[in-house]
Amino acid sequence: MKINKVSQAILSTLTLSLLSPIALAGDEGKATLDFRLRYESVEQDNAAKDADALTLRTRLNYKTATYNNFSAFVEFEDSRAVGVDDYNDTNGNGTEYSVIADPEHTEVDQAYVQYKANGLTAKVGRQVITLDNHRFVGHVGWRQDKQTFDAASFSYKASDKFDMTYAYISKRNRIFGEEKDLDAKDHLINLSYKTAYGKLTGYSYMLEVDEGADNSLDTYGIRFAGAKKSGKNKWVYAAEFATQESDNGSTEYDADYMLAELGYVYNGITIKGGYEVLGSDNGNYGFSTPLATLHKFNGWADQFLGTPSQGLADMYASVSGKAYGGKWAVVFHNYEADEDKGGVDDLGDEINISYGKSFNKTFSGGIKYASYSAGDIKVDADKLWVWVGAKF
Repeated sequence: MKINKVSQAILSTLTLSLLSPIALAGDEGKATLDFRLRYESVEQDNAAKDADALTLRTRLNYKTATYNNFSAFVEFEDSRAVGVDDYNDTNGNGTEYSVIADPEHTEVDQAYVQYKANGLTAKVGRQVITLDNHRFVGHVGWRQDKQTFDAASFSYKASDKFDMTYAYISKRNRIFGEEKDLDAKDHLINLSYKTAYGKLTGYSYMLEVDEGADNSLDTYGIRFAGAKKSGKNKWVYAAEFATQESDNGSTEYDADYMLAELGYVYNGITIKGGYEVLGSDNGNYGFSTPLATLHKFNGWADQFLGTPSQGLADMYASVSGKAYGGKWAVVFHNYEADEDKGGVDDLGDEINISYGKSFNKTFSGGIKYASYSAGDIKVDADKLWVWVGAKF
């Protein structure tokens, strides 16, 4: 029996198992209800109409008590447009408008059984998987339908310094609703070791969409990230390199990834600069990270969710801190092609601004703005978000 069939069986039976005396043993079971109401607008200099959406995302989950080191977790998720729905939801609705990737949906977002003991955590079922800074594997929690995986995952903490993770993914439950989920045969390996100066991580992500056609995307890399105190302040830094091979059965491509980042935290203000390159194979293929939390990288305007075939070099600087009980950030990006081909070299620039605040343990809110100025490709784009949330 394939693992994806096992996952489907777990999803259909887990809710019933939650009602069993074993699952409800003890008094540690916990239910959580979470709401996020968000307005988003998109204006682009193209033929698409300006988009507006007001969507409400609701999540209800329950974590059972632990019994003989076993526990279970189930989460239901729903997203609805509330009055304002002038947007392309990526599923064929509102195609005359710009894209806001929050389609209406109702689904089992997570449902897994977990075993945890002696440094080992094993999960089987639909689950969130995040690795390192989400650059290669993340949950895309910014969208109303977050990304999860039907998977078997194993994490082992061998010591205070050494951790290892392996996961096999049989299905990618993406942010576009169930219609665009993908069957997969993905293997994720991540090993990390803590040093006095930061965490050293090596990884291998071997991805394949299980669609009956030859395809593979294999990435191997190493990452180092840490912080070092300097009196009352501190330095923060990160460096990373990865190489990638893509093979669709008839064509093979190779591309590299590089990151260098340095920041300084002074009196609660973080000033940071970095240079990230998603390389190109002679202008024919751009380095790809299909499982990443892409919104977190290369600008909030989401102009580079897919890397151009010329590659992408992103030089960025940010300033962030706290004010009036909340957190603020200002980020600037300058984009260039890694390989100048077809007259494509300048990929534009972007400014990002955000402020978010938790008012108490229950309510939170925020505002975020992104303005992208096009270069040799794409068009100017402005995006605005305003949201409130509640968690019980």
